Amino acid sequence: MPQWLLHVDGGILLWIQEVLRCAILDPVLILYTQLGNAGILWIVLSALLLCFPKTRKAGFVSLIAMLLGLLCTNVILKHLVGRTRPWLVVEGLIPLVAEHDPNSFPSGHTCAAFAAASAWWRTLPRRWMKVTGVVMAALMGFSRLYVGVHFPTDVLAGMAVGLFCGWLAWLIWKRLAAWRGWEAK
Repeated sequence: MPQWLLHVDGGILLWIQEVLRCAILDPVLILYTQLGNAGILWIVLSALLLCFPKTRKAGFVSLIAMLLGLLCTNVILKHLVGRTRPWLVVEGLIPLVAEHDPNSFPSGHTCAAFAAASAWWRTLPRRWMKVTGVVMAALMGFSRLYVGVHFPTDVLAGMAVGLFCGWLAWLIWKRLAAWRGWEAK
């Protein structure tokens, strides 16, 4: 990682810590970021979508997207890149949550959030549902910065991988639907 990028990444995290962190937001964003552990928030929401005929496709596509995201981030990229967590290299940064995975790049929480949101954007029937998914995903990415466990570039990469996986899951769904004779809309 170039030194200038580490300096910019670290500077943003320290700015968030010094300017944005406060007693009101800390517990809210700590809870929200922990809801993303193992993708649980997105998995639960996707499973709920499977329960209703009008949103079943969205639930199915988002689960595929998250599985692809898991493979890309936690199985492949984190081990290939091996970037350490920010509090280990940014002097003065204090994480608000314990993170046991030593690898930081890319953000798996952000990837899962954007994989689900990307799938939902393509498949949910109502615009407010789509927008809500994207806002929730963006908030998850921000929460990872707020609690100090990811660099901004980790979150951006997680977002990019998640968006790609959502798109790829949509293509898989279309192929599967065409092959099985289902509606691929």
